[in-house]
Amino acid sequence: MTALSVLDLMMVGEGKTFADTLNDAATLAKHVEQHGYKRYWIAEHHDLPGIASSATTLLIQHLAAATSTLRVGAGGIMMPNHSPLVVAEHFGTLDTLFPNRIDLGIGRAPGSAGPAIRALRGDASERDFQRDIEQLTDYLADNGNQPVRAIPGNHSLPLWLLGSSPHSADLAAKLGLPYAFASHFAPRFLLEAVNHYRATFRPSAVLKEPYVIAGANVIAAPSRAEAEYIASSHRQWVCNLYSGRPGPLPVPEEGFAEKMSQRDHHTLAEAMACSAVGDKDDVGSWLREFISTTKADEVIIDARIYDPQARCRSYQIAAESIADLLD
Repeated sequence: MTALSVLDLMMVGEGKTFADTLNDAATLAKHVEQHGYKRYWIAEHHDLPGIASSATTLLIQHLAAATSTLRVGAGGIMMPNHSPLVVAEHFGTLDTLFPNRIDLGIGRAPGSAGPAIRALRGDASERDFQRDIEQLTDYLADNGNQPVRAIPGNHSLPLWLLGSSPHSADLAAKLGLPYAFASHFAPRFLLEAVNHYRATFRPSAVLKEPYVIAGANVIAAPSRAEAEYIASSHRQWVCNLYSGRPGPLPVPEEGFAEKMSQRDHHTLAEAMACSAVGDKDDVGSWLREFISTTKADEVIIDARIYDPQARCRSYQIAAESIADLLD
């Protein structure tokens, strides 16, 4: 058995506003809650045109308030940008507002470039990621190991380690934490990382057996032709990003794949290797093979689709395509 979840970068579409993005995310969260999805994560980014997920904890609150059973969290909080104390305060508060529904995924990348990093924390000095995790854990446990307190009480939040390399897998295994791999945009080391994580995993008070979430881009529609059409928005955005032209999520374009340059084909082949685009049978077959190959306990889906109704439908089709495998 496996599970499906949502990863949302809170894309702002061409000709749309941030308010539209917020409303569309709430609509999607309510929809996937009704169709068997386990969690909905927001990815922290800063100063990246088209992505509006900078105030991650506020977005989590917005979506948790719009739903009732869906787990909502960060996929993830980029620890170099934040004091462990502040992260503990924010997530302890969220846990109090929405008990047993909040996830805290953390990563060591800044989620932004140099100027934004300096604006966030004043300098670009390195921090010890493992030490940040230890402090964060102490603050959430309210165990007295730190000289100050965060939110009163023990907040047993699921702490997830995110990554895209064997190094992150090694740390997750060493600390006995569940591991989420960003194969939706950095697929190169997926199998190496998750295999290493499982082979070297050390049981902890948090987790007795390894647990893997793998990211994928899944865009589904009633027909292959429509799926290719709506997927053109995601593909255009990735090509624009790698060409140094990041911006809003483009409107879909007929025949985009046929118009791409050889360079764009190569870019997409590398960056979106873990992707399925097609009808229910297509995405179902791909998801089954992906789960079998990676042995992922959970697949988290990124689907940057311009039309909010098409996006809801895509996530629904993906869930229906492997309904017999879902927890």
